[in-house]
Amino acid sequence: MNSRTAARILVPGLLTATLLVACGGGGSSDSGSATGTLRLSLTDAPACGYDNVFVTVEKVRVHQSGTAGDNDGGWSEVVLATPKRIDLLTLTNGAREELGAAQLPAGTYTQMRLVLGSTPPPGLPADTMANEIKPTGGKPTALTTPSGQQSGLKMNVNITVVPDTVADFAIDFDACKSIVKAGNSGKYLLKPVLSVIPILSAKIVGYVDTTLAGGAAVSAQFGGVPVRATAPDPVSGRFELFPIPVGTYDLVITAAGRVNAVMTGVPVTAAGATTIGSTTARIDTPPSTNSYAVSGTVTPFGNGGAVRATQSLTNGPTIEVGFVNADATTGTYSLTLPAGAPVKAPYAVGATAFSFAADQADIAAPGKYKLQASAPGFDPQTLDVTLIANSPANNFSFP
Repeated sequence: MNSRTAARILVPGLLTATLLVACGGGGSSDSGSATGTLRLSLTDAPACGYDNVFVTVEKVRVHQSGTAGDNDGGWSEVVLATPKRIDLLTLTNGAREELGAAQLPAGTYTQMRLVLGSTPPPGLPADTMANEIKPTGGKPTALTTPSGQQSGLKMNVNITVVPDTVADFAIDFDACKSIVKAGNSGKYLLKPVLSVIPILSAKIVGYVDTTLAGGAAVSAQFGGVPVRATAPDPVSGRFELFPIPVGTYDLVITAAGRVNAVMTGVPVTAAGATTIGSTTARIDTPPSTNSYAVSGTVTPFGNGGAVRATQSLTNGPTIEVGFVNADATTGTYSLTLPAGAPVKAPYAVGATAFSFAADQADIAAPGKYKLQASAPGFDPQTLDVTLIANSPANNFSFP
């Protein structure tokens, strides 16, 4: 969505990194001498299989040239007074961590780098790691962050800072899609999936049934690519997709043991929140009789291969319903997907009940998916699969 075009090769070119936003007014139009303010925060999408993902942020660098090198002049920086060790998994459902603001020359910035620290902030226990991951059921482990401490995690952006105004943006650090396991070594590698989103009043707020709240994921998708995603509150079922660019989206709900569901045509405007349901009108999705695993390998092995699963409904849309990074050491991957027919409903303003209809083309032959694999430097590859028990391996080999 965004600068995910560099880190997330599956859908290149969609939704270039950022949109212009400037709050305030007035000021000189002479961008050569005028200044504005860039304010940044950090947010996250839901994680999968982790209890904590900590990163220590030192600063953010921006440049008006997309080809500027590390030591070239012209860099501006938002430097944190003290580095922050942030658990990305606490930054869902609209939560953000403020990184700070800086005055810088007005103009358009096309390169951003998030610089991570190699040592934890002062005052923490001696055994604290600056960048750390804790798998569910496992123990805290160092998170290897190639280039994170040197040149920074790179993003191609398109941010315009207007004189005498504040440009307010959030860096969306997708922890789930940014972590790669390295075989049985116990190592976890960072393959950053980052985007930059303007802070507006736009958001989607809604409620899912409390019976599925604890294991569901909700995403706003455009063209089959998640633009913003979150996990509903496990108790209340409330979800909030914020920040999110203005547009019209497909709202996709996935949950273990449930069929995939999509609400089409959900509008997001700068005027405020788009509210879907309430505490007495909740989205629920039908159970899936069976769920099956699809697995295989992506070669060559390394920190870069990934597989996503999509489903195409009758007369649209196509939605992403699963994503996994291939193991960096073995190239293996596995996704568990529901075999039941997906369901669809149109968005309706002020709806007090939700009626999802099963996709007709999938009722007779359920469990149809498309797997799309990516590897750095190559065009994506796709395979059509139909879920069955003990399905044969679905392997991808890049030349």
